[in-house]
Amino acid sequence: MKFPQSLLPVISLAASVLAAPSVERAVAAKPLVESNKLRRVILRSELLAKAKTLEGFAYSTTERNRLIGTPGHNATVNWIKETIEKYPEYYTVALQPFDLSLGVSANLTVNGAPLEVYAVGLSPQGTVSGELVHIPNLGCDAADFPADLTGKVILVFRGSCQSAVKVALAGARGAAGALVYNNVDGNLDGYSLQRISTPEGPYVPTGGISQADGLALISRLDAGEVITANLATIMKTSTTYNINAQTIAGDPENVIHISGHSDSVAAGPGINDNGSGTISILEVAIQLTKFSVNNAVRFSWWSAEEEGLLGAGYYVSQLKQAELDKIRLLLHFDMMASPNYAFQIYDGDGSAFGETGPPGSAEAEAAFTDFFVNEMHQNYTQIEFDGRSDYGPFLAAGVASGGIAGGAEAIKTVEEQAMFGGQAGVAYDINYHAAGDNVKNLNMGCWITMTKAIAHMTAKYARSFDSLPPRSEAAKAKRMALAKKNALSDKATGRLWGV
Repeated sequence: MKFPQSLLPVISLAASVLAAPSVERAVAAKPLVESNKLRRVILRSELLAKAKTLEGFAYSTTERNRLIGTPGHNATVNWIKETIEKYPEYYTVALQPFDLSLGVSANLTVNGAPLEVYAVGLSPQGTVSGELVHIPNLGCDAADFPADLTGKVILVFRGSCQSAVKVALAGARGAAGALVYNNVDGNLDGYSLQRISTPEGPYVPTGGISQADGLALISRLDAGEVITANLATIMKTSTTYNINAQTIAGDPENVIHISGHSDSVAAGPGINDNGSGTISILEVAIQLTKFSVNNAVRFSWWSAEEEGLLGAGYYVSQLKQAELDKIRLLLHFDMMASPNYAFQIYDGDGSAFGETGPPGSAEAEAAFTDFFVNEMHQNYTQIEFDGRSDYGPFLAAGVASGGIAGGAEAIKTVEEQAMFGGQAGVAYDINYHAAGDNVKNLNMGCWITMTKAIAHMTAKYARSFDSLPPRSEAAKAKRMALAKKNALSDKATGRLWGV
């Protein structure tokens, strides 16, 4: 990798690096950004060219992906950083490193017979052997586990809460190891425990197996068979990086924060998920340099989203409350070019799904709605504001948030087919987390519209936050109360983000 030996400090979000007066004057001399003018310079040819670049990073490696810790993702990080660094008069750029334990390989036998298994990221390395014990419930609550699991290897279902919680609760009861079986068809190559650490207990060596193999083991246990599992995991520690770029001009006390994640899963190059979001915000950042701004604009590319929103979670964990308060709005963009798309807006006001975001989230939803209806003359739909992507840690911290998406593995309805075209009864992206998530399967019409929506929102809030609730003590108290509620809920239920 080309990361410098001496890393720039993470952007202090107190704007500790100030531009020379001459540079500030040069930026200020540019016209103030306007939505229509910024949108006009967003070209689909530039999006497509950059998509081919990302695909090239993946396909030039044996892994053929951009999973964290691989050459494909390392090349992605270097490329984003070097691209933004071409505008030193406009942006300060910083890498934010953090270390992760990544799975290299695993080996599993059950009663002496080999079974396919994959090392689970963030688990410790080790070799363990013990009687297999099925955890019959979800494993998200301590009551789901036997009081004593000393020397045992648990078998637990993936889903509902993070696997981190399940494994840590088993570790607290003395378990020697854990097997997580998938909640959908397919193996668990590239899966992780989804949280760097957990208060519930210690991690134990963990392997991931397929749903079919997990259900077969449960049937054998239910029939009375005693099964001994022998699991060996080999891990490596890898440093990965968030990328943060902030405009030198603009009020650093009032920040519009635009983000997406830079990594893919192991199965493929991840050109929609989330090469499309990566490229959309990169292109907006490039074209923004033609204009001046009133408020600071921050762009972030998170690492390790696919492992459980780890990059965004780490970033939020490192900020003091005073720095979080400067982020007036976080807008996150994940999957902008889904082939069987719908224009989905996060339900910030809770009108569709009953769960509101922090103050300012409803206004962000309304602004997106206005854009699709009145500027683009397009239909739209709403999706649950459930913290599934990197906005989750910001929601939990009480930061006003919003975003749009083209759709993932969920199925398009007949009503949505009438609204957006495409095919009802088929996933929004049939290549979600698969090898086919490549350039040829992008929907360019969806992608250019989504990128123009990002440009619109960037311009709108780079000019003014007047449409958001005032940053008052009452609003801050409401945000803090919501953050406390989220923290208590997560602790009680084991829920976090990106399950």
